[in-house]
Amino acid sequence: MVFSGTATKYLAEKICESLGCKLGQLLITKFSDGEFAVSYEESIRGRDVFLVQSTFPNSDNLMELLLMIDAAKRASARTINAVIPYFGWARQDRKDKPRVSIGAKLVADLLSVAGVNRVITMDLHADQIQGFFDVPVDHLYGSGVIMPYLKSLNLDNLVIASPDVGGSKRANTYAKFFGCPLVLCNKTRARANVVATMQIIGDVEGKNVVIIDDMVDTAGTITKAADLMKAAGAKTVRACASHCVMSGPASERVQESALEEMVFTDSIPYTQRCAKVKQLSVADMFAEAIRRVIENKSISDLYIV
Repeated sequence: MVFSGTATKYLAEKICESLGCKLGQLLITKFSDGEFAVSYEESIRGRDVFLVQSTFPNSDNLMELLLMIDAAKRASARTINAVIPYFGWARQDRKDKPRVSIGAKLVADLLSVAGVNRVITMDLHADQIQGFFDVPVDHLYGSGVIMPYLKSLNLDNLVIASPDVGGSKRANTYAKFFGCPLVLCNKTRARANVVATMQIIGDVEGKNVVIIDDMVDTAGTITKAADLMKAAGAKTVRACASHCVMSGPASERVQESALEEMVFTDSIPYTQRCAKVKQLSVADMFAEAIRRVIENKSISDLYIV
């Protein structure tokens, strides 16, 4: 049985369509002070329950998921599987300076204490977050829908680029798949969400460049990289990322940048208007992962690379 929180219902409906089942009946009652309560409107006793909810801001989305898990546990569901296309707080995966929290570990602990039996997610900001859980984690990759789309463009003189050194492993996977060169951007930050300086490492002159990232928040890094590459003689510059956070001035920056297009998956809903933004659905990929979990089959061949 598949249920959805408020924020990710659009994706849960597509997943159910792909699975050939109906979306379960779940009631979320909101009170005037902002508190809310969750209740299942049909029996889930002894059933395998899949709860679809991305935990992007605000924190109500995470709290909804926690209450859904707790309610399912108390309603005697056989297994409780959290389907989290976008795992929020993932950027807080380590102590990068003194006296800070490790938010990703805290969220993992909250889900475990609530009673989750399995987590199905996609493109974690850092792979090691899987180790924060004491339950199985099925980690899917947005490349499963992004790579076929890029292949369909038939771009010649292709170059894959990473907007920072930290994303080089991810970008290198794409470069190996397409058999093309890899270009890196070396950046320094003035503070969070603000890029101070950036330099291109590699040749982009006359090339069709595709920048690969896991998420785009304010789009400051990705648009600055695109503008630099265009100025360095790139023929075209595109960007692909799994998670469409796109907060603050992001849409305006993308629209006014040198980017030909900005490609995301639909792990996070995007309601703002930007002609350059294109979203690819991951519903079929998650539906197939759910089907294989139910049938106790391997999901490893879902990965293109």
